[in-house]
Parts: sequence; structure tokens; C-alpha cells
Amino acid sequence: MLLGIDTCGGAGSIALARRNGGCIDVLAEAELAGKTYSALLVPKIQELLEAQRCGPSDLEAIVVVHGPGSFTGVRVGLSAAKGLAEARNIPLLAVSRLAVLARKAGTDTAALDAGRGEFYFRAHAQEALLAPDEVRARREGSLAVCDEFAAQVFPDAVLVQPPTAADAVRYALPRLAAKDFDDPATVDGNYVRRSDAELFAHQGARR
Repeated sequence: MLLGIDTCGGAGSIALARRNGGCIDVLAEAELAGKTYSALLVPKIQELLEAQRCGPSDLEAIVVVHGPGSFTGVRVGLSAAKGLAEARNIPLLAVSRLAVLARKAGTDTAALDAGRGEFYFRAHAQEALLAPDEVRARREGSLAVCDEFAAQVFPDAVLVQPPTAADAVRYALPRLAAKDFDDPATVDGNYVRRSDAELFAHQGARR
């Protein structure tokens, strides 16, 4: 049994799934309202497990989306995943929301609205916080987005539904098969912020 957790976006989700050869079978999913992540996440996980007549000891691994996205959302989901993994000695695998989005859209590049006129951007497994013009300059091929604002800024982008916890588990399948897990004690949020030097240069260019 696999548990997926994604609380990085405006609407979060959790999923229970299992490996079926080279595929993932999703057994159950639940959505989480953004403002209630901290209150709902753990009870919803327990509810899904009980509905499948299983418990934490039945989990083969936990897949958590560790950003980029809402700072609070990233912290809530990652803290719950790390806590459960450490308490029950369950393997943990953290994945990027940008990577999951790109796979869902079948593209090599992806962008997420980061607010303040900037976007989280991924290309060739590298991620950065960029202005729209920087995204246009660095993208190659099709660009995946998952919200209407990004679709307006990049009108030729591939617009898909926001990635879910189930999508994250599907994306993680190769790493699950290879047992390429993360250390719960050291894995951190994928916040994708500019370095101080980049930030100052970017602000100076705007003046």
C-alpha cells in the first residue's frame, strides 16, 4: 500500500494506491480544503486507511509532494509525512510538484504561479523562480501549466488540471521500484526561492 500526500496547492489531496507490476492502481482519494490542511490531514489519512481496512503498518512507502507551492501547505504535508515515516519506519519519497505537473501534461517544462508576478519553473530537472520573460527565454518545447492565470500569461502552454496526490504516486513509480528513498530526518521543503544575489539583481532591474 502506498500513501500519497499533496498539500502544496490551493486544494490538497491524499491518495492510497498499490503497485500492480509497472502500473499504479489508485484505491482511494480525498480532497482537502486549503485552509484546513493542518486540521484535516491526519484524520483524513486515518479515514482512508480504515476504509481500506488497513493501518500505517500496511504502508509500503509514503510519497509526499514537498513543493514548490504554499509555504504553509508545504510545511503541513511534509511534516505529517516525515512524522509518520519516522514513527512507523516507513520509507519516504519526496517529489517536486513541478515534476509531477510536467509528467501529467507529457512535457519537459512546467510553470506554477508563485505570486508577485513570478513563476516556479522547471526544465531539464532544474527548478528556479523566474519572471515571465525569463520563463519564455528558458523554456524548450511545450510548457505545462495548471491554472488560468498561468495560461493567460503563456497562451500557448498546455493547460491541465492541477496535479494530485495520486499523480504524485504515479510519477514516483520508478523511484519506488528502485527503492530510491529520502531520509525523513533531512528531507526539506522544495521552496524554489531566488538566492539573495539573484533577488537583489532582479529587484534592481525593476527599478
